[in-house]
Amino acid sequence: MTEMILSLFNPNSLLPHRAGVAGLALALSAIDPTDAPLQWEVTDDAVKLTWDCTDKEAIQWLLKETYQIKDGYLNVKALKLDDQSRYIFTDGVTTTFLQHSKQRSLDKQTQSLSFQVDEGQPEIQVNHRQLLDCYYTRDFKEAFSSKGKFQKSIPLKGHHLPGLVEDFANGAYQESPENYLALLFLPIACHYYRLPNFLSGLVILSVSNLKAWVKRRKAYAAKTVTKLKPYGEFRANGAGESALRFLLQEKLIEDAKDFKVDYCEVYRLGKQPWDGNQSYLKQEVYRVHANDELLELYREAWGLFPSVVRETDKGETWLAHSKVLPWIADNLIKGDRWYQGFFEFRKANEIYERTGLVKMTKIENALTSQEQIFFDAIQGGFSTFLRGQIEQATKQGRKLDYAQVTKKVIYRFQRPSTQQEFASAVVDFLSQFRSRAARGSGSEIYLWLHRDRQWKQARDLALLAIATYEGKNKQGETEVPEEILDQTLSEAETNESFELTL
Repeated sequence: MTEMILSLFNPNSLLPHRAGVAGLALALSAIDPTDAPLQWEVTDDAVKLTWDCTDKEAIQWLLKETYQIKDGYLNVKALKLDDQSRYIFTDGVTTTFLQHSKQRSLDKQTQSLSFQVDEGQPEIQVNHRQLLDCYYTRDFKEAFSSKGKFQKSIPLKGHHLPGLVEDFANGAYQESPENYLALLFLPIACHYYRLPNFLSGLVILSVSNLKAWVKRRKAYAAKTVTKLKPYGEFRANGAGESALRFLLQEKLIEDAKDFKVDYCEVYRLGKQPWDGNQSYLKQEVYRVHANDELLELYREAWGLFPSVVRETDKGETWLAHSKVLPWIADNLIKGDRWYQGFFEFRKANEIYERTGLVKMTKIENALTSQEQIFFDAIQGGFSTFLRGQIEQATKQGRKLDYAQVTKKVIYRFQRPSTQQEFASAVVDFLSQFRSRAARGSGSEIYLWLHRDRQWKQARDLALLAIATYEGKNKQGETEVPEEILDQTLSEAETNESFELTL
């Protein structure tokens, strides 16, 4: 009898191996043990397999029961996917683990599929080529000897784990039978996201209790069968955001408090100059830990900066993505303030999603008490300055150039290159343009500006305060022109074709 134990606590394994063990546990939960050539036991931290036949016969039977190709999709019975989710899963696996043409065969004919991105939005069209054959449905001959026994060291192509090897010049990566088997089930436990500019995000989760995770995953799958998830949930604006999206969805699953996924790794996949044959090699890796407060702030931001379906003159649909949301998400996963780096972000991007930024500053706990005092003081000073500019324009019989007026104030805060210079600029501005919000708060503003040399963070917040100003005059009329207030996601800046091909 042969026995193999795949443990979460194997010291020679990495996070992908441990996630693969979870995938194996989930696959086994959907297989009928009757007449099976192997037996199994799943505990909280390990999967134990035993068989009397050859290694090759046992493993090939297990993989055949797990992976099938049906109707042009890669099908895994344990996942219980609807047609839309089967497309997402197949697209995710073929652009990551099966990205190399040697690892899968696709139909030459292209089909057009339509999915709803979100409720109330038009459907999106995507191109799909049916899957005919793939590595997971083949014979795995490189893993076994001529007598059907596992090789002591099994070559594993980098195609099966993006970024596993940075260069193929030194040959394939060598794995033990246990780790090799775990990686064969890794795709089942992963989450896949499409990113802008034809990039992909692969999320690998951390599982601490196999039985609890399998139970939760099956309960979640049962719910999605009865309620179709919008296609937009599988789209993310960046790799960091895809990690937060995954952790937020995990948090919402029942019983997540007892056996929650504490962190995950996300790979951003795209082209690498050293390999022109593959489009989805590893570019960056994020390890993301998230607490409830962080996820709640991300959830609020996700609702304020949605992707929007646009339609061309020819009736073709494409998806316009937020630029603000991935910037906020990257700040959150780094442990920075959500608005940090606004100085550089504003220089690189025109602020079209102004309405969302305004609402973001008003979210409860989005700003600390000291940040709120400084933010309100800057907006109050800007209100005084703006009122003077309006009066001057009225006397001269001309229309106020709001963009030019804003640039004047922004320049005052962008020009300083040291903490002392910036502090002086703030004092001069608030002294010249009195702000009610700053009255009696001078010492708090001063201390916050000089704490831990965070003047650049203060500069970001000052510029954000000006960019999100929406004050009203004495008659209750908005002082900001309507065309500024209504600025949303720019089609010109975010237009990209959404026609995707496997």
